[in-house]
Parts: sequence; structure tokens; C-alpha cells
Amino acid sequence: MKSLPKLIRRFVGILVLSAILLLLLNLVLLGIIASASTPNAYPWKTAQELAESLRRDGEGYHLPDAVTQELKESDAWAIFIDNASMQVVWQTDDLPETVPMSYSASDIARLTRGYIDDYPTFTGEAEDGLAVLGYPKDRFWKHMWPSWDYQFIANLPKTMLSVLAVNAAMVFLIYMAANTRLLGSVRPIIDGIQALPEGEAVYIKEKGLLCELAMSINKTSELLQSQSSRLRRKETARANWIAGVSHDIRTPLSMVMGYAGQLRDDPHLTGGERQKAAVIVKQSERMRNLINDLNLASRLEYNMQPFHLRKVNLVAVVRQVVVDFMNLDISGTHPIEWETEENLTVCPVRADPDLMKRAISNLIQNCVNHNEHGCTIYVRVTMENERCTVTVADDGVGASQEQMETLSRSPHYMVCDEITTEQRHGLGLLIVRQIMAAHGGEAEIERNAYGGFTVNLGMPAEG
Repeated sequence: MKSLPKLIRRFVGILVLSAILLLLLNLVLLGIIASASTPNAYPWKTAQELAESLRRDGEGYHLPDAVTQELKESDAWAIFIDNASMQVVWQTDDLPETVPMSYSASDIARLTRGYIDDYPTFTGEAEDGLAVLGYPKDRFWKHMWPSWDYQFIANLPKTMLSVLAVNAAMVFLIYMAANTRLLGSVRPIIDGIQALPEGEAVYIKEKGLLCELAMSINKTSELLQSQSSRLRRKETARANWIAGVSHDIRTPLSMVMGYAGQLRDDPHLTGGERQKAAVIVKQSERMRNLINDLNLASRLEYNMQPFHLRKVNLVAVVRQVVVDFMNLDISGTHPIEWETEENLTVCPVRADPDLMKRAISNLIQNCVNHNEHGCTIYVRVTMENERCTVTVADDGVGASQEQMETLSRSPHYMVCDEITTEQRHGLGLLIVRQIMAAHGGEAEIERNAYGGFTVNLGMPAEG
């Protein structure tokens, strides 16, 4: 169940990434909004600029036109309070009527940090008085008691981190609580999907957020089980049919071969008649071998062939098969070269010796069948890296690259010649592969340096 933790990690990763991106977005938006707003020191600087720009002459106080224009653009008003009399000695034309014209020390303190009649006010110092700049009531908000506890400010970074951690934990808990039900529905779904390729029957309770998906998986499992059952019945019927047909053909085929053999050896028949009888015997033998191969291939495919595994010397098994073929090659058209190194006398494997003899015999017989005009057959046993390999090769007609690819790709090797009397059923290589698969080995087909055909049988050595 490796995919569920991965899914949880993905959800948590998305959550953390979303939180980080949201925090960064908020900081960026806050910076944009703050930069677009009026700077905090702007009105104080304007008030100080007003105090420094205000000039007194014989006729009174005068303000430069540039500063006056700036005040009009800001919709602001201004007054100048004399230090000695605490009276307003200068004012702008648009001064509100509710603004007092005389002040006390407490009034000065109040307007400096706060308001005059709800108008936010800012002050600028001059040599003989105090310039007061007022803005519309909805222009600024002033904090009138700007004092903070020292420890609060000192511990502010730690406090912010703690608050952030608590918020993150709370968001995570809420997220996990909201997805627990979903994760609970996902677990059986994942288990069911992983069990489907194994051919197991799957049933998932059809409830929760993913009930429709569970229903589909249940239907898929039922369909696969039904198909598997039908396939097993079909394969069993085919295996039984092959076994039955093989058994039924053997008796009449034996009679045909017996009578044909008698006719072939009858001196009273003409040469042509005895030759026809010989052809009947030869083709009957091919038919018998085909039936035996077909029956063995069927038993191997459906695991009906009993295996008698034991520790055997593969070199001795292969040598015995080679000797048997040498004794049968009376004409000498298919000599066998034994290429196994002399110092390799034992190659222990765990195998069924009869089946291994059958596999090697099939390979040598293929060399004989496919090279009717003769060829040299090379047989070799090697042992390397705790692995035994049997190589059977010939210097005969070989096979084209296309034929090699077909033999490597095809699961059945059904190959036929154009000449009807020389059909090759191709079950020999199939049986070889099945026997090697049953022993935990493999068969590899390739071309050799002689230009002929090579098959390598590899299997683990027995320690």
C-alpha cells in the first residue's frame, strides 16, 4: 500500500505550497497597497514646509504661491499661532468656521497629537509661532496614544512566528479532518486496483465519496473472474481434447505403421510398391512424433506434466544424448562435434533428466530435419557465474533475419514448408522453451559464426 502515503504527501505538499503562495501574495498586495497610499510622514513634512515658508513683513504674513497651490490641491487649510499671544495671527482663506482662533497649552498638545473639531491636524515649528495644517475629516486617521510596551515590541518577532505556527497547525488540522473521509474511501479503492492484476476476486463496499468508482471496480472484478473461469474451462477442454485425440489416434496409427512396415519388407512386391510403403512408414512416424509433441506441449502448458526434479550432472545428460544420436547417424551425414572443455566434467543442476534429454534431443533433431543434405552439429556445455549453458549449433542452411525475429517473437513456432510432404510443425522449439521455463531457465535463438542456427539453453547451477 505504497501509493496511499504518497497521496497523503501530495495533499500535504499542495497544502503547504498553497499556504506559502497565499502568504507571499498577501505580502505583495500589502506592499502594493501601502506604496499607493499617502506616506505616514507626508503631512508632517508638509506642515514643517509650511512653517518654514511662511514669511512676515510690514503688512503681515505671506505664503509662497507654490505652497499655497499645494494646500489647495490637498484640500487643506492652515493657521499660524503666535507664541506670545497664543492667538491665530494668520490663516488660509478656506479656514472652517468651527476652528478656534485662540489656544491654550493643553489645546496645543491636543491638536498636535490629534484633531481640531475632527479635522486631522499636523504641526510645523517656526521661530515665533506654530504652524497648524488641517486636512479633510476623512483624509487621515491618527493614533493619539502612540506608546507600546517595550517587551511587546522586543518579543514581536517571536510572537508573530508563534501565531503563524498556531495558524498553520490549525489550517493543517482542518485540512486533514476535511480529507480524512476522502482518504478512507481511497484506501480500499487502491487495494482493489492493486489486486485486479493478480487475478484476485475484489469487492469494495460501495459507500462514501467514491462509491461510483468502487461500483465500477466491483463490476470489473466480476467480469475478469467470469472471463478467467471461462478461459480455464476452455483450456481444460482443449487439453482434454488433445489428450483424447492423441490416445484415439495411437492405436490405428500403430496398425498402419505395422502393416506398412510389413509391405515395405515384403520381397514379393515390386520396388515401387515397397517405396510407397516406406513413405507411409516415414510419414506415420512423423505423425506419431507430432502427436507426442502436441500432447507433451499441452501438458507442459497446463502444468499437467509431472516433474521429477533432482540434482543431475548436465554434462553427463548432454553427452548421453549426443552418443545416442551418433549411433543413429549410420550414413555420417550429420556428424556431431563435442566442444565441451575437457576439464569441465561436472555441471550440477536441479532438473528432470528425462525432460532435459527431450529438450536437447529436439534441438539436435531440428538440426537434422532442417538440413537434409547434411551438416555438422556442434554441442557444447559451459559453466560461468554459477550458471550452466548448453549450446546446440549447426553449419547448415540457417535462417534469415526475418525468420529469426519470427521465431523469437512467436509463441507457437508453427512453421510450414512449401512442400506438403515435408511440413514442419515447429513444436520442437516450443517444447524446449516450455521445459526450460519449468526449470527456471531460458532458451535463446541466434545465428552463429558458421552461418547456421544456434540455440543456447541456460539454467542456474545447483550449489
